[in-house]
Amino acid sequence: MLETSGRLLTLLSLLQARRDWPGPALAERLAVSPRTVRRDVDRLRELGYPVQATKGPDGGYRLDAGVDLPPLLFDDEQAVAVALALRTATLPGVEDAAARALATIRQVMPARLRGRIDALEVTAVPRARESDRPAVRPDVLVAIGTAARERRVVRFDYDGGSGDVLRPAHAPDAAGFRPPRRVEPHHLVTWGGRWYLVAWDLERDDWRTFRVDRITVRSGDGPRFRPRDLPAPDVATYVSQAFSRPAWPVRGTAELGAGADHVAPWVGDAAVVEALGEDRCRVTAGSWSWGGLAAWFGMFDVPVTVVGPSQLHDAARQVAARLAGGTNGPAEAPVGAPEVR
Repeated sequence: MLETSGRLLTLLSLLQARRDWPGPALAERLAVSPRTVRRDVDRLRELGYPVQATKGPDGGYRLDAGVDLPPLLFDDEQAVAVALALRTATLPGVEDAAARALATIRQVMPARLRGRIDALEVTAVPRARESDRPAVRPDVLVAIGTAARERRVVRFDYDGGSGDVLRPAHAPDAAGFRPPRRVEPHHLVTWGGRWYLVAWDLERDDWRTFRVDRITVRSGDGPRFRPRDLPAPDVATYVSQAFSRPAWPVRGTAELGAGADHVAPWVGDAAVVEALGEDRCRVTAGSWSWGGLAAWFGMFDVPVTVVGPSQLHDAARQVAARLAGGTNGPAEAPVGAPEVR
């Protein structure tokens, strides 16, 4: 059971996190009796926190909105969560700010919590393909995020995209420029280590997704607008659909002589891997051609048995013959060459 001071801190954090708390639910979370919860609520009131009793079958409590709380009022779990979030912040444009924020928080923490934070030596290593991605200016994120929250039109210059290039009369091609974009910002999202803005493009009368590192905001306090409905259940689904690769022209299945845990890390989201045993799995994947798909299955350097369809069987035979190099007489099958059944 928590000591009184720690329990009061936990109680206060629970009241901040949720509008209404039934008394029994608080008692269960704090591992105390409802009577102890009532006494702790009285103590918070004595300290100046306006905790209101709520009506209901079991009764409950609510912390009034707009309460000024002491700065950096963290319990142990919150301190650990904040430290982990800041230590593992790898999105371009915020890594340095996150490190400085963690240093600032650490200076005003009690020694006991500083020790716990210092013990969290965690390094978030971005994927290799993310290492050279451009940073995003925090002021651009703030400007766009504020406009999205206030439902105001944003005007910005965009370096890239499919916008029409305008050229003054008799100007050379190099003198062309793209006019500013006018959008109704909907949401800021991250995908693959990059920041994106999902917005309704007023000039194109359609939804668009913009890379934030290519945006230079001209004005973020345009006229207000009424929010539109995304053509998807939520913003995560919309972005996933927007960035999903086109369907492959061909798709086939083969069984590999290796365990699913060995194959899966090398295919990512490009294929579906089904375990058939400790050292065998079935893989369904797509490619630009049947020959390319047959060769892709062969790259794992393990026995391959083509399942289908028939076009993949034919392509596997052609790839195997091609890899044999046209030698005279019977030739030993190349390592990893697909077997057709």
